[in-house]
Amino acid sequence: MQHLERITIDPNICHGKPVIRGMRWPVEVIMDMLGSGMSIDEILEDHPELVREDILASLNYAKMLVSGRLISQAA
Repeated sequence: MQHLERITIDPNICHGKPVIRGMRWPVEVIMDMLGSGMSIDEILEDHPELVREDILASLNYAKMLVSGRLISQAA
């Protein structure tokens, strides 16, 4: 899966939720912004610390979760 290396899980960051590149940007927040109708470009404009690949990684991670696949199976 593309960009999944950008998703990190650390029990010391955001209570162990999956985040973007070890930052305090949980995948669920990215998904919430997309779900509210924000475009990728709008998210990037509002949050310059993020890059397009971060958003794509969040989408790929969410896709894996709903498909029932484990991250280890993506390699």
